[in-house]
Amino acid sequence: MKNCACIAEYNPLHNGHLKLISHIKNELKAETLTVILSGDFCERGENAVMDKYTRAKHAVYAGADIVIELPAVFAAANAEIFATGAMKIVKSLGYVDTLCFGVESGDAETYKKAAAAMLNETKEFKQILKRELETGVSLARAKFNAVKELNLPELDESLVSSPNNILALEYAKAAIKLDTDIELAPYLRENIHNDAALKKGVTSAQSIRLQLAAGNKKKLKKVVPKYVYDDLPQYPPDFRVPVVAALMTATAKELAESADCTEGLENRIKALLKDNPDYDSLLEKVSTKRYTKARIRRIFLANFLRISEDFVFKCLKSDLYVKVLAVRENSPLPALIKRNAKVPLLMRKSDYRALEKTALECFLKDALANDLYNLVSRGKQNEYFTLIVPDAEK
Repeated sequence: MKNCACIAEYNPLHNGHLKLISHIKNELKAETLTVILSGDFCERGENAVMDKYTRAKHAVYAGADIVIELPAVFAAANAEIFATGAMKIVKSLGYVDTLCFGVESGDAETYKKAAAAMLNETKEFKQILKRELETGVSLARAKFNAVKELNLPELDESLVSSPNNILALEYAKAAIKLDTDIELAPYLRENIHNDAALKKGVTSAQSIRLQLAAGNKKKLKKVVPKYVYDDLPQYPPDFRVPVVAALMTATAKELAESADCTEGLENRIKALLKDNPDYDSLLEKVSTKRYTKARIRRIFLANFLRISEDFVFKCLKSDLYVKVLAVRENSPLPALIKRNAKVPLLMRKSDYRALEKTALECFLKDALANDLYNLVSRGKQNEYFTLIVPDAEK
């Protein structure tokens, strides 16, 4: 029996995602599909266009058997932490044997080979890495360049040329670090991850979000399933003002504690904030070739959710929980998780009493993210809720 997992945002779920799920069911012959889903905030440092429960429901409609929340401390982090946190949850389930993910290029062996090389950080590697970072390239690119110079000159540059490939590489690294034998199953995507142009049939989530933000919901009818289209808002929730307000009220010291805020970025942000109180202009001014917009957005969001760098790594080292957002009615997976997982399964309010220490702190960040999302979107989602999805409701 093959039990497959996907790590996803479904922001929103679209036709490309349906093809991936079809591949898992029909080509990989998976009998169950577990989705690890980002909550109300995502890896690009932005809020999702719909709340996590609505997106989890869509995942079940599309073919998932159970949808488990990726905690906010991981979901809104950089690729390495996002992937490691998600793989940590996948491993904790105790029954998943395959991880499937979309890529622009490369096969499983290519990613495993590159991952093993990048984890071998010798003294010489670190020296080259430092030199590469000083040129202004991203951390992923700097690590890749160091490995290429030292060990594997035949490595494909495309592995660090797109967000999905970078994530795939991080999944492979996480599998090694966590000592798991979960099979990696890359799936070649049909479109570029961050392509802004709306395409017919299969298009990027980015292009869909841009059209939605421009008030062009009607243009999206043929690129997402009907059940997704019906739930799409006319405009996505706009968190830019409260995020900037949080930057204004934070001291430079408090901002410096935010995840990924290093090298004095807190001073740069606070200085530029005075003359650029608008979110978009501030983002434009703060970001550089080295400090990408995605990284700066994540820092803004970490400050907004009060997620510190220290706390993120504390969560990575701790046993947490398996929080079910949605599950197919009569699915055997909750019982399977309860038997196999070494962490609490959260499905009803009484289950949360088992949480303590770091796990409880981590959950409270999820609850805060839920409350803030409700505030801006005027939603009423209950953090202690699990959605049971009958097939007939699709």
